[in-house]
Amino acid sequence: MPLPDIRPATLSPISLPPAARHGDTLDAIDTPALLLDLDAFERNVALMQAAASAAGLALRPHAKAHKSVAIAQAQRRAGAVGICCQKVSEALPFVNAGVNDVLISNQVVGAAKTALLAQLALRARISVCVDHEVQIEALAAACAATGSRIEVLVEIDVGQQRCGVADAEAVLRLCAAIKRHPQQLHFKGLQAYQGAIQHLRTVAERRAAAAAAAARAAAVRDALLAAGLACECITGGGSGTVAFDLSSGVYTEVQPGSYVFMDADYGRNEAAGLHFEHSLFLLSSVISEGQGDRLVLDAGLKTLSAECGPPQVWAGGALSADLSVLALNDEHAIVQHLGGPRPTLGQRLLLVPGHCDPTLNLHDQLVALRGGRVEALWAIEARGLSR
Repeated sequence: MPLPDIRPATLSPISLPPAARHGDTLDAIDTPALLLDLDAFERNVALMQAAASAAGLALRPHAKAHKSVAIAQAQRRAGAVGICCQKVSEALPFVNAGVNDVLISNQVVGAAKTALLAQLALRARISVCVDHEVQIEALAAACAATGSRIEVLVEIDVGQQRCGVADAEAVLRLCAAIKRHPQQLHFKGLQAYQGAIQHLRTVAERRAAAAAAAARAAAVRDALLAAGLACECITGGGSGTVAFDLSSGVYTEVQPGSYVFMDADYGRNEAAGLHFEHSLFLLSSVISEGQGDRLVLDAGLKTLSAECGPPQVWAGGALSADLSVLALNDEHAIVQHLGGPRPTLGQRLLLVPGHCDPTLNLHDQLVALRGGRVEALWAIEARGLSR
């Protein structure tokens, strides 16, 4: 029997149905889909804000973890003073949505980027990090051309060995360069972030490393004060060390990001006083029963980041001891069945991503659930904005 004569030019385009709709249960959500447990998320937001407020510090959560305007707005409503972004373009959707206090916690180099940053400073309070005089001159020129003013933090290397200057002498030289442009730039203080220590596993390791980072920042602060320079802000810290950063007596604000989600990598840390819950999950389906003790899911490297290790299976409100993700391919997760009931074809499994930040960057939308039903669909507006 001949095939029907299909004429594409006469047919309407097919639209992709939404992965989820308001009121859907888990079984009705198409997979793979990135889910947010709203109850756990809201408890994380409230706990972090309460801890910062009790310590008398400002909370400036890092939006690179979530890239979502809805999440930034929830953090602001809870009491956050603003947000951090890591790239200039990443800040765009937040400023456009009315988030009016943004720190670019990174160095900005290039005429297109400095021009965009100066434009953003006409709409919001913008601060940025520097560690070289060339960056300062470029920022001043961009602000002069635009008629805007930017707050500047000098980044110091407190152990990360990435960006930042080495000592107080270098900071003082950069402060002198900033002072030459009083109409365009204002020296706000110091960026003192140590990312590597956030994932030291034991409390003792993280406490000691955080104390060393704070001591370096304090030494630079004291040198600035001795030189007659005000240092109104020392910002840094992260989700892994925030319990120590809040009590350091050095930081004036902290910038944790992952605490809203708590990915599998952070979950491997020994808890240090603040207990944040897993709230971010990747909903997947069993698409093959595989061979032996293996089964296959429809979620791979295009939906999950794996540089911090594979995701972990979540079942019954805890990490599963019966199922272990062995490997991620482009579109598949290979799971080992270790015991208990074996998942069947089509069954849904929840995965805790290994690293939340790059996982969010792979998705357009968060499906927000409460009590097992979809309550909201939140866009991930800053996805892919890495300029």
